[in-house]
Amino acid sequence: MIEHPVRVYKSDENLAREDQLAWKIAQVAVDPVEVSAEVTDMIINRVIDNASVAAASLTRRPVVSARSQALSHPRSTGGAGANVFGEDAATRVSPEWAAWANGVAVRELDYHDTFLAAEYSHPGDNIPAIVAVAQHVGAERGLTGRDLVRGIATGYEIQVDLVKAISLHAHKIDHVAHLGPSAAAGIGTLLGLPAETIFQAVGQALHTTTATRQSRKGEISSWKAHAPAFAGKMAVEAVDRAMRGETSPTPIYEGEDGVIAWLLDGPTAAYTVPLPAAGEAKRAILDTYTKEHSAEYQAQAWIDLARKLHAEHPEATDPAHVESVVIHTSHHTHYVIGSGANDPQKYDPQASRETLDHSIPYIFTVALQDGSWHHVDSYAPERAQRADTVALWHKTSTVEDAEWTRRYHSLDIAEKAFGGRVVITLTDGSTIVDEIAVADAHPLGARPFGRAEYVAKFRALASDVLEPAEIERFLALAERLPELTADEIGQLTIVAKPGLLAATPLPTGLF
Repeated sequence: MIEHPVRVYKSDENLAREDQLAWKIAQVAVDPVEVSAEVTDMIINRVIDNASVAAASLTRRPVVSARSQALSHPRSTGGAGANVFGEDAATRVSPEWAAWANGVAVRELDYHDTFLAAEYSHPGDNIPAIVAVAQHVGAERGLTGRDLVRGIATGYEIQVDLVKAISLHAHKIDHVAHLGPSAAAGIGTLLGLPAETIFQAVGQALHTTTATRQSRKGEISSWKAHAPAFAGKMAVEAVDRAMRGETSPTPIYEGEDGVIAWLLDGPTAAYTVPLPAAGEAKRAILDTYTKEHSAEYQAQAWIDLARKLHAEHPEATDPAHVESVVIHTSHHTHYVIGSGANDPQKYDPQASRETLDHSIPYIFTVALQDGSWHHVDSYAPERAQRADTVALWHKTSTVEDAEWTRRYHSLDIAEKAFGGRVVITLTDGSTIVDEIAVADAHPLGARPFGRAEYVAKFRALASDVLEPAEIERFLALAERLPELTADEIGQLTIVAKPGLLAATPLPTGLF
């Protein structure tokens, strides 16, 4: 990896194009280096993972809404159009709208992969936009599964590298500001576009996807699922404009009035962004990890610890026996999904699913009482409003622990941690103390996810919405990803059981 210094330049300093971060990202995207077998296998896993959580969300309101918008924009000119999850594979829409609908379906349940460093991210959000473009122009451009794999590898690489170096949330900018550039770069690799075109697309994608973090604060709305899908849609449109010869604000990162100067660390900012050297394999996807549970990633390990404590200490599940539950954890967990956020909504039994998904006091309480976690049942209003749950939930708080904060930010994968220590004080004065560093499904966890676990997750989440034959068809296709023809890429979707989607009324809007 090459460590690239990035800072703000005054306009009269005339920063050369080849020294701009967007250009260096474009150089990574055009590098013809092959994707390793290990990375290819993980890309297949994440394509399956995305389909799993998309299947489970097909009838949820935000997904139905996004799908209805996409279906109002049928196949555009220039290609065959792209698939929409749930619909018959012959139904094609304009690729930017497929990226939108499928992106919302993937993100709705907060249940797919993650990478956390200086910033946080869900790099699987790159996949819907890249696949949509591959489906639209695959036959025309002679694309194969190998091209799709290369595009996805680039998307993951760029997003992960940006996340390692540049914090957005510190300035209340939503994490999808790293997704727009990464998806644009991934599409550039897929299509074999020249560096100049990718450079312009990256700049446009960044410029149009910077937004505030209010979508993940207080009363969290359905926009949480839409935000990354919007970034993917903007990336597709940015590539289209750049291919037509249109340019972007330059330098987009380093300019005197650019993103760093006014949205991030300011005019005196300095970052170091790691990017692969020419000829160096893109391996960033191997640093990422998926979710066993449908919840914010920092909650994954806590669900696993709560399940363990449920079995070992049943007395801790009854609020009548508990004085307090204090979770000692990282700065990020405390201030984003813990009591340090000072969001009363995180303790509100009437809160939205999206809000409860970002409340570690709620999540830990329910997992502790139930000894399990379910992507629907654990968030049901009747579950959230249960009297004994509310009582125990309101006795649960978080505090920042310096050591867990250090481990959270460690660049050493072996010690990087997303958990902490819990102290449960009982009414008799005794305490229960336990800790966990990483989730069970993490590569260093008790039960790391491999292909078998990804496939099992897909089967479990798809069983109610896809026919058995459709489950097998998709899995067989996905596991052959690098070998797919352009026509087969056009079948890389999931088709709902007959009548399932028709039973859900489509909302109406402008289109």
